[in-house]
Formats: sequence, structure tokens, C-alpha cells
Amino acid sequence: MVYATDVKAVVLTGAGGNFCSGGDVHDIISKLVKMDMKELLAFTRMSGDLVKAMRACPQPIVAAIDGVCTGAGAMLACGSDLRFGTARSKVAFLFVRVGLAGADMGASWLLPRIVGLGRATEILTTGDFIDAREAERIGLYHRVVAAERVAGEARSFAERLAKGPSFALGMTKELLNREASMDLDTALEAEAQAQALCMQLPNFREAYEAFKAKREPRFS
Repeated sequence: MVYATDVKAVVLTGAGGNFCSGGDVHDIISKLVKMDMKELLAFTRMSGDLVKAMRACPQPIVAAIDGVCTGAGAMLACGSDLRFGTARSKVAFLFVRVGLAGADMGASWLLPRIVGLGRATEILTTGDFIDAREAERIGLYHRVVAAERVAGEARSFAERLAKGPSFALGMTKELLNREASMDLDTALEAEAQAQALCMQLPNFREAYEAFKAKREPRFS
């Protein structure tokens, strides 16, 4: 996989007052009911590959969620690293409501890590809508802001991260992903190697020089 080196952070948002409503009934669902198993598996793997790419992306992804955020759209939100919502936004993992498993596009891996296993079980087995207050309370949203400010707030936060040490941020994201399947000893060793590598790079020295000079670091 080739990564863009001129991109420091990503903001993911929708258009027309909504984030993403998932698969369109006419354009997507109507075609899925006519496919054979081979074709269906190719489709479901393709949709999973999108989330896989988001998690593998070394740059932080900040989602600005307004209006409807359902189905595959909810998984785009989960695949992001941080989520900013609005008071009028509504999230739902609707898969069981259309006869599908709640475990779709990594939902049963990602959502429990965001809100906890018990809460994720309720969300994925009912398909109920979650309002902004509840989404923030359970940790699905990091912030709830006014609709007219959500894109700007997400962008401002992304710009803050973009000024940080890109390699170190990418390493942090990678280890957050990888350590979910590690025991403590393996995780500690992975972090020791990652930290030693970061200590060899210019940004670590820049932070030290900036501290001595009593100025803000200028990370590359």
C-alpha cells in the first residue's frame, strides 16, 4: 500500500445536511438480492476493505457527523479515529433490521472497542437509533457541537493533529490497532521498539530543542 506523504490529517464528512445513510435501496440493495454467493462475498469483502484502509491509514481521520449516519455510514464513523457530532445527528447500525448480521464491515470488532461489549451488543442486536446526547455519553462521539460548526470544529482538530509529529501519530494509531490481539508482554515489546524508533527520528530532538528554547516545536 502506498501512502500520501503530503497529507497530515483527514476530515470525513457528508453533504446536504447528512453524513451517510449507507447502501441505497434502489442502487445497491436491489442488486444484492439478485447476486449469487460468489458475487455477494466479493461485495461484502469490498465494503470491509474500505474500513481496513481507514484503519491502516497512518494519518488521523476525524469524522464530522451531521444528520443521518446509518448502516455503512455508521461504520465509516467507527472507522474514523475521532468523531464530532451535532445535536440533530442520529446514528444507527441498521443491519439486523434488514435481515443481516449486526457484524458488518468490522462492527463487532470496532464498536465494542469504542463503547464497550455490553453497549455494542445492544446497539448491534436492536438497530435502534442513537441520539447525539447518548452517542456522546457512551463515547461514540468525542464532541457534540452546533450543526453549522461541526465541519469547522473537525477541521480545526485535524489541523491541530497535522501540526504534530506525523510518524509518531501514525505509529500510535498502528499500535492501537495491533495491540488488541496482543498479550501484555508482546504489547510492551512492540511499544518499546516503536518508541526506540521514534527516538532516532528528528522530531524527538526537535521537541527537546524546543523545550530548551522555550518555544513550540516545529515537527516535520
